[in-house]
Amino acid sequence: MPNPQKTIENCILMLQHITEDSTIPRNIRRVADETRQLLMNDNKELGLRAAEAISKIDEISNDPNMPVHARTRIWELVSQLETIPLD
Repeated sequence: MPNPQKTIENCILMLQHITEDSTIPRNIRRVADETRQLLMNDNKELGLRAAEAISKIDEISNDPNMPVHARTRIWELVSQLETIPLD
C-alpha cells in the first residue's frame, strides 16, 4: 500500500505544475492553487484533506475550457487522492 503522506506530496507537486502552466486557463490554475493549499494544511487529517481536495477539483474537472493535457493530469490526481483512506 502506498504511503499516504508521499501520495499527498506527489499531488501537491502535480498541482504546482498545473498552477505554473500558462496554457491552462486562469480559473483552473486558481482552483488548483486553492486545492494545493488544502492539501498542505497540516491541521487536518490526511483523509479529510484528500476528500476536500477531490471535492474542490470536481468543480473544474468538467470545465469545457480545460485543455486535454490538463484534464488528464486532473484525472490522474483524483485517482491518486482516492487511494488515501479516510480514517
